[in-house]
Amino acid sequence: MSMNLITVLYLVASICFIQALKGLSHPTTSRRGNLFGMIGMGLAVLTTVGLIYKLGALSLAQGSATAGIDYVIVGLLVGGTVGTVMAKRVEMTKMPELVAFMHSMIGLAAVFIAIAAVVEPQSLGIVAALGDAIPVANRVELFLGSAIGAITFSGSVIAFGKLSGKYKFRLFQGAPVQFKGQHMLNLVFGLAILGLGIYYSFTGDVRAFAALTVLAFIIGVLIIIPIGGADMPVVVSMLNSYSGWAAAGIGFSLNNSMLIIAGSLVGSSGAILSYIMCKAMNRSFFNVILGGFGGATEAAGPAGAQEARPVKSGSSDDAAFLLTNADTVIIVPGYGLAVARAQHALMELAEKLTHRGVTVKYAIHPVAGRMPGHMNVLLAEAEVPYEQVFEMDDINSEFGQADVVLVLGANDVVNPAAKTDPKSPIAGMPILDAYKAKTVIVNKRSMASGYAGLDNELFYMDKTMMVFGDAKKVIEDMVKAVE
Repeated sequence: MSMNLITVLYLVASICFIQALKGLSHPTTSRRGNLFGMIGMGLAVLTTVGLIYKLGALSLAQGSATAGIDYVIVGLLVGGTVGTVMAKRVEMTKMPELVAFMHSMIGLAAVFIAIAAVVEPQSLGIVAALGDAIPVANRVELFLGSAIGAITFSGSVIAFGKLSGKYKFRLFQGAPVQFKGQHMLNLVFGLAILGLGIYYSFTGDVRAFAALTVLAFIIGVLIIIPIGGADMPVVVSMLNSYSGWAAAGIGFSLNNSMLIIAGSLVGSSGAILSYIMCKAMNRSFFNVILGGFGGATEAAGPAGAQEARPVKSGSSDDAAFLLTNADTVIIVPGYGLAVARAQHALMELAEKLTHRGVTVKYAIHPVAGRMPGHMNVLLAEAEVPYEQVFEMDDINSEFGQADVVLVLGANDVVNPAAKTDPKSPIAGMPILDAYKAKTVIVNKRSMASGYAGLDNELFYMDKTMMVFGDAKKVIEDMVKAVE
């Protein structure tokens, strides 16, 4: 395989990645975007294997050691097998954890490559022979790649634990972990990493490189633990961006154009998505990093106080009666729908309502669920028609004319306090205006607060009827009642 052919194949793969991002920007083209992404990655991997094989053949011809193609093949087989098994077994509710896990692996890989390049730069073609000094530019790249990779790894591990919610270790709890002087400590660690990075870049002192890598692992934990559960979708997007920049930094050191392009695309798209989601929450990116919604949980009041307030509750039959007698129904899916795996039952309910002449639409908030696009993927899995799914900005004006709004497992994204209570931690956050509908049906397991830890005034309105129970069971009962 000639170097010219390798360059052309990398260029084609890059075009596929760009088309993938373009396709993933809208639900109707997302499948095509996924296909482009898979083709691009497959082409990039095969081209890289061909490049390694070519380098190995050259090494053998010169009487040197091989480039380790055997190890590469074994790594591809092991990694590909593990990835395939995980992808087949993962549940929709566990998708955010899987994404966080993937980010952590990318970050750790960047750290390992940076360490290998620092210890044996001649093996990666950075210098001509062992003992030669690594150029300053390469040292900067290695410092950045290792630091960002370490932050991505440890931060993703904490995010994984918070998203999972099944570990008792305090750092993995959904509530933020805060202590006095936390921000100052983060600042000191950040400045220390920067100082050690600059020192390593100009001196080549391996001890400085090792120290900055260790500190980066630590600060990755420190910047994620104070972030509450309500901000986790932004955190997932942010870590996605970090993983891309880590890969791009290592790409410069390895002189691999494909890694640079792919990493830059992931880094920039993740950063843009983080900005969009912060805007949707009326939050600045730096506020999210410096602390999450969870810090205001206590202000919301204890769970017992929430339970004491009277609410109107009804049965699935009552809800079905309201739905079948409506002209327009807007469905607001939330994380509770994903937990119950009720998307297919919901699709069946929507179809039966549509056959009765009811106009059914779905309203998606940018931060609904536990990761960007979580609800879109959930509905796509149930083959909900794309033309029925609307983003917040496109459908908010229609809530006032809707006969019934059916809220399924959503909480903070429909909380009127964002507009009515200037002292609320979510004040100013754009929400789905479900409270404007003529009738609101809310399905939840209990009156427990959402990830932001806030009570929801929507649940106590006269127009609201609470239907308690597992979303799948409740919706299936609605389907029977509609029949």
